[in-house]
Parts: sequence; C-alpha cells; structure tokens
Amino acid sequence: MWLLPPLGFTKSNEHAWSPGTVWLSAETLLAVLNDIGRSIAATPATRLLFLNGHGGNSALLQVANRELRLRHGLRTFLAHPHLPADQGGSSPAGELGMGIHGGTDETSVMLHIRPDLVDMSKAVRRVPEGLAGNTHVRFGGSVPFGWLSNDFFPEGHIGDPTLATADLGSRMFGTAVTTLGEVFGEVSRFDFGR
Repeated sequence: MWLLPPLGFTKSNEHAWSPGTVWLSAETLLAVLNDIGRSIAATPATRLLFLNGHGGNSALLQVANRELRLRHGLRTFLAHPHLPADQGGSSPAGELGMGIHGGTDETSVMLHIRPDLVDMSKAVRRVPEGLAGNTHVRFGGSVPFGWLSNDFFPEGHIGDPTLATADLGSRMFGTAVTTLGEVFGEVSRFDFGR
C-alpha cells in the first residue's frame, strides 16, 4: 500500500463566506483527482482509496470514484474516519442527528488529539431545531439540500460542542483506526462480488 500526501486544499465552499477559507471549485478538485488517478493507473496499482476528512468533499468524491473507474480502469473507494451525519452517519442524540460541523464528535476528537487548539469556553450549542421535525429534508434525510455553513448560525458550526470530551474523542479515534484497518483489508480483496 502506498500512502500519498494529503491534499491541503479541497472543496470547502460551504465556508466561502468566512474570510480565510481557502477552497477549490468542484471542477478544479475533479481535475486534480483525475490527474492523480491517471498517474496511479500508470503504476502497477489497481485500486485507489480516498480517505476523506471533510464532509464537504463526500458527494464530489463519489462522482470522482465513478469517473476514475471509467477513465482509468481503477477500482476506486471512498472512506471516512467517521461518516458525516449528512452523508448517512451518526450524530449524538442531543444534536438530533444533525451534528455535522464543530459539534460533539468533531470537538471530542480534537480534544483527544490537539486539546491545545480547543477553547471550550467558546463552545455553544447550535442545532437547527426547525429541521428536526422533517423526515426527508434534513441533514441525513433522504432529500439532500444545498447549504452554506452560516445558513443556520452566524458562527458556521452545526452541532453541540458543549458535550465534547477527550474520552469520547479517544474512543472515536480508536474506533476509526480499527475500522479503517478493516476497510483496507476489504478494499485489498474487493472483486465486484465475483
């Protein structure tokens, strides 16, 4: 297995309203991923796994998987250390299933790996209660919708960081490592059900 360097800039335009956010357009990121796929396809490698650390990339990476399969013949995969709630993953009950940015889980992981970067005195609960009653049009619902992170709250976070703990972050981190080990094993054996 080869580990390629991470991409420092990706599709994060849901935060474009916030000065200092550096992001790539969907077209640019798809072009970069195509170039990476073309380069990998020229090696003996036959599989490419994207390990996504930002929910804003998820849908585009799913598109890239199919494009790279078609254009370069690679077997392509997308994994997340923790699947975001808006992509079908879980979120603590106190976040009503909609903790997608800077909430309990993300803040807990940061408290575990880089507590020096977390100021819990600024933590406030920001959950879009108005969407909680929706069955379909909500984060994690069956009908996705276009949104910017400040559509709901001016700080741009959506979740409840007040419930975050380093212990929860440690458990989540450990689970992610174990799960990704399992993912790598399945990816290495994957053969379209043959």
